[in-house]
Amino acid sequence: GDKVAVDALLTHPDVKALSFVGSTPIEQYIYETGAHHGKSVQALGGAKNHMVVMPDADIEQAVDALIGAAYGSAGERCMAISVAVLVGDVADKIIPKLAERAKALIIKNGMELDAEMGPIVTRQALERIEGYIGVGIDEGAALVVDGRGCKVAGHEGGFFTGGTLFDHVTPNMRIYKEEIFGPVLSCVRVPDLAASVDLINAHEFGNGVACFTSDGNVAREFSRRVQVGMVGINVPIPVPMAWHGFGGWKRSLFGDMHAYGEEGVRFYTKQKSVMQRWPASIGKGAEFAMPTAK
Repeated sequence: GDKVAVDALLTHPDVKALSFVGSTPIEQYIYETGAHHGKSVQALGGAKNHMVVMPDADIEQAVDALIGAAYGSAGERCMAISVAVLVGDVADKIIPKLAERAKALIIKNGMELDAEMGPIVTRQALERIEGYIGVGIDEGAALVVDGRGCKVAGHEGGFFTGGTLFDHVTPNMRIYKEEIFGPVLSCVRVPDLAASVDLINAHEFGNGVACFTSDGNVAREFSRRVQVGMVGINVPIPVPMAWHGFGGWKRSLFGDMHAYGEEGVRFYTKQKSVMQRWPASIGKGAEFAMPTAK
């Protein structure tokens, strides 16, 4: 529903808890308003998921992972990889391969079994995505593949765009900072692992992240230092099985508990402690200390 329906839920005395997934501005509004009215709130918001590719990574596997994670579902999912963090000289090896694959994406009616990318959800969303591509060009990013103007036979009025690929993206650019929610992959070049972690940790979002490497020490150091709620090592979309928690850190999650898993159960329940004694076990006389279970 609209704001009227949302506000009714946020303020109604019979509503004890609220779970939300959406954009960060709305996430923050729901969290603050719900908490003000004494509700438990679990609010999942925006994301800017990074995938680090180390020089020792299997390049072909990394390309497959980036193409699927960036352009699958037309990038319209909260776990999409929208930033490739390319370490050392790996950018010069991987970007030509990414460009070739992005240009060859099979874009058609998403109901067709061989479709790799379907249409964007609405005209407004399509215009927003293509607007961000224009912003990236204006900000000085190198447009390697331009997905705009995509036409699909038999669906000329459809909301289609192709996969877009940017290189030489920097952290001050809007296409890096903001969630585009579309098939746009931004490549950022960094010198080493430490720089990649610092880059990711400086971002306001901390939903999901991946690192492709063949080095176990790199994997452990990355997993330990990165400030993101869901981490994948050679796994591009690190969604855990449902008995584990799901959700990010920083401005990707407002609230104390993640969705799913034990935290999800605790969010939707309340703890109650019950202590009992029976007459035969109760001694005579008043007790002036805190009761114990003796």
